[in-house]
Amino acid sequence: MKIFISIASYQDPMLEITVKSAYENASFPENLVFGICDQSVNPINLDSLSFSDNIHYDHVDPLLSKGPCWARERVQKFFNDEEYYLQIDSHMLFEPAWDKYMISYIEKIRNEGSKDHNPPIISCYPRGFEVVNFEEEKFSLNSDDKSTYALAFRENAIFSNGFYCGQKATMTNVEIVHGYLIAAGCLFSTKEFVQQVPYDKSFYFYGEEQSISLRAFTRGFGIYHIPATPIYHLYNDAPTNIDRKLHWDEKEDSLRNVKWHERDTLSIDRLEDLINNHIEGIYGLGNDRTLKEYEYLSGINLRDRIVSDETKAYTSDFISSLQWKDKIFKT
Repeated sequence: MKIFISIASYQDPMLEITVKSAYENASFPENLVFGICDQSVNPINLDSLSFSDNIHYDHVDPLLSKGPCWARERVQKFFNDEEYYLQIDSHMLFEPAWDKYMISYIEKIRNEGSKDHNPPIISCYPRGFEVVNFEEEKFSLNSDDKSTYALAFRENAIFSNGFYCGQKATMTNVEIVHGYLIAAGCLFSTKEFVQQVPYDKSFYFYGEEQSISLRAFTRGFGIYHIPATPIYHLYNDAPTNIDRKLHWDEKEDSLRNVKWHERDTLSIDRLEDLINNHIEGIYGLGNDRTLKEYEYLSGINLRDRIVSDETKAYTSDFISSLQWKDKIFKT
C-alpha cells in the first residue's frame, strides 16, 4: 500500500536530505510517493536521486509564494488516492522502518479501536534533532525519549490573536491517547483525510492547525497520539549553522506586493468564519460532531472564546484518562 508524502518547503537546504531520509529508511521505499512544493531560488536536482520517478515536484519562485497552506494545497493536487497520507515539514529525519511503524499503529487503532469515527489521524510535535555537521550530513537524534506526547493549548497563547490559540506538546503516561489538536508538520492518516479535509489555501500560518483540527473533528475523524514517533524535526531553537529563511523574514517579505501580515490578518478572519460556521462546503465544519462536543474534550468554548476547563485545555490529564479503544461520545 502506497504512502503519499506531502512536503511544503520554503528555501530549505534540508529538503533533499529530508526526502532521502524518508526513502532510505523506509522498509518499502517503492511504496512511497512524494509530493513536493519547493519554494526556492534553486531547484533540487531530481536527476541525482535514483527514485526521482517517485517524486511529483513543483518548483516555485519564493517571491511568488503565498505561504505554507497555499503550498500544501498545491502539493495535494499531486495526490492520487494513495492509501496513506503523511504530511511533514522539509527539515525532518526518519528512523529505519518508520513506514511499518506508522502503518502498524494506524491499523491497530482502526482494527482494535472504536468503530464510531472516520479513519484515525496520528499527529504530534516530533522529537528533535541537532546538526552535527551539515556538509557531511551528520545529525544527532533525540531518540532516548520514548514517551507519548499529546497536544494541548498553550496557556499564554489562548485567543492571543482573535480566535487563534497556540499549541504545545505535553507528556503522557499511556501508550495511545485520544486527541483534539493536530500538528501540521507531522500528520499521518489515510486517503480519507485528503478527500474530506483538503487544504484551504485561504489560511496563511496562524490558524492552520486549528482549522484542520476542527474540520477533521467535526467530520468524525479520530485524532490520536502514539509513542516514539519515528520522525524527527529540526526546531528553530536547535543549534545549527544552517541558513534557513522564513516566509515572513523582513528581507523576504519586503519584495512582495502582499505582505505576510496582510495574509495573516485574512487567515485569522478565515478562522473566525470557520468557528462561527460561516463557511459552507468542504472548507467549512462537518456535520458528524459539534463544537460543543469539541469543548467537552478540549475544555475550550471556541465561539464564546472561553476556557471552560483549564485542566482539559492546558494538560493531557483528561484525554490520557480516556481509554483509547472506547467511544468518546455516546451519540
